[in-house]
Amino acid sequence: MGVRQALKSLDAFPRAEEHLLQKTQSGALVSVIGLTIMATLFLHELRYYITTYTVHQMSVDLKRGETLPIHINMTFPSLPCDVLSVDAIDMSGKHEVDLDTNIWKLRLNKYGQIIGTEYLSDLVEKGHEHHEHEDGKDHHEESSEKTHGHGFDETAEKMIKKVKQALANGEGCRVYGVLDVQRVAGNFHISVHGLNIFVAQMIFEGAMHVNVSHIIHDLSFGPKYPGLHNPLDGTARILQRASGIFKYYIKIVPTEYRYISKEVLPTNQFSVTEYFSPMNEYDRSWPAVYFLYDLSPITVTIREERRSFLHFITRLCAVLGGTFALTGMLDRWMYRLLEAISKPNPRSVLR
Repeated sequence: MGVRQALKSLDAFPRAEEHLLQKTQSGALVSVIGLTIMATLFLHELRYYITTYTVHQMSVDLKRGETLPIHINMTFPSLPCDVLSVDAIDMSGKHEVDLDTNIWKLRLNKYGQIIGTEYLSDLVEKGHEHHEHEDGKDHHEESSEKTHGHGFDETAEKMIKKVKQALANGEGCRVYGVLDVQRVAGNFHISVHGLNIFVAQMIFEGAMHVNVSHIIHDLSFGPKYPGLHNPLDGTARILQRASGIFKYYIKIVPTEYRYISKEVLPTNQFSVTEYFSPMNEYDRSWPAVYFLYDLSPITVTIREERRSFLHFITRLCAVLGGTFALTGMLDRWMYRLLEAISKPNPRSVLR
């Protein structure tokens, strides 16, 4: 009997006598409020446990021999597709004009609606075959001498007429796709540099009239992961008067995103600094939009993780227990307050 009595003394949940238990409307109200709070906090803690969080880690970039994907989606509302070209050059000396890659040009009318499409590799085959060097001469010098000596051929005249008509109609161009370049520092730019200089002069009557206004819908260097923000997305640069050269200096940070499922997504994030150089009538360069990029030697690993189950149980007990204790205190205070109000004798309150 002594052992059983000792065990009873350890009971932390003694039962009150029934005549001391009294159900009240205030107690019911507090109970409903307490249950609502506990249910809300339980759902919040459950969501907190299920939701993953990320851990960032930095290390030296050891990747070699890989290409760098550049995703482009830009609109030039004031330049027809026939005059736009995409050029790229890197520190290794590799230079391509109108890169033979997965790039499309969409012809747009003045309302922004698509009225035609062209694949950029077709333009390489039919429009830039004369870009090869012969006898050490640059193709611009050679084509300039040929055009200057013999006048415009029929193809050039047709193109000039076609582009002038497109400009008069308010045509624009949307360039989108993926460039695969060497994983070294370099730049790519979108401009009218693919045109013969005399043809460009006949079309625009001077570099000052080349309007390189542009809207960057998307510019990224790899697939997107949760939480990634590309700083140039949604950028609009519209020129009203003088034209010029836009330069975006980009610092690329190699990134690996590791999902909770152990799947690894290699990509890149970047920061950017913008610079605009207005042109005057004495400049010999032509307006363009340059993207000059460099790669960081540090790679960032972002790893998804989930909180431990024991951590979830600990927080849940603390939240629910604390709410239960608080509502119990609130119930006792309300009961005593109502009792004091209902009995006018002040001595009964002191008791």
